Amino acid sequence: MAEQTRIRVMTVDDHEIMRGGIRFVLLAFDDLELVAEARSGEEAVRLCAEAKPEVVLMDMKMPEMDGIATTKAIKEVCPETQILVLTSFHDKDLVQGAMQAGAVGYVLKDTSKDELAEAIRAARSGHTTLSPEAADALVGASAAPAQFGEELTDKEREVLVLVAKGFSNNQIAERLHRSPFTVRHHVSQVISKLGAVNRAEAAALAVQRGLLD
Repeated sequence: MAEQTRIRVMTVDDHEIMRGGIRFVLLAFDDLELVAEARSGEEAVRLCAEAKPEVVLMDMKMPEMDGIATTKAIKEVCPETQILVLTSFHDKDLVQGAMQAGAVGYVLKDTSKDELAEAIRAARSGHTTLSPEAADALVGASAAPAQFGEELTDKEREVLVLVAKGFSNNQIAERLHRSPFTVRHHVSQVISKLGAVNRAEAAALAVQRGLLD
């Protein structure tokens, strides 16, 4: 595979063993390239500006500057970089916080290497990947004012739930027996009506405002 097609990846984790494990996993895929490793949130922000990764694998529980704060800081410095949370924790507050901070996906560290590689590829394209536990945490979050999102049609709400669960447009199309073009239109309408910048933020806003209950 040509060098220029490889996805530039940076890891952020305060545990050396975990960074080493991820490094080993990425070596198994010709289209993934590890360009930087950060041991803290502060180091991650600096290295992101230097290494310019396309995807950052972000741990959540770190001393001083946690994953949510680091995600926010990286999105300010490197807005084009996609953040994929890779953690052992799926508390609903962490999942919500990460997605609201700008993360495009949330997967657990016990995911398989092939699933992680697919999540990285999806993240580079701006597509959401959520572990089942993270999806459950989002969908099960508490309700908020009902008037938010009331302009959504029933079909758009149905699409929104599937987006929050991490389904791709093609998967949503297959599940709802609609064409991918129709689903793309629904997703675009959802993002626009919720005032979001992408599908990940739309899902996060929907959770925060109780649209998925």
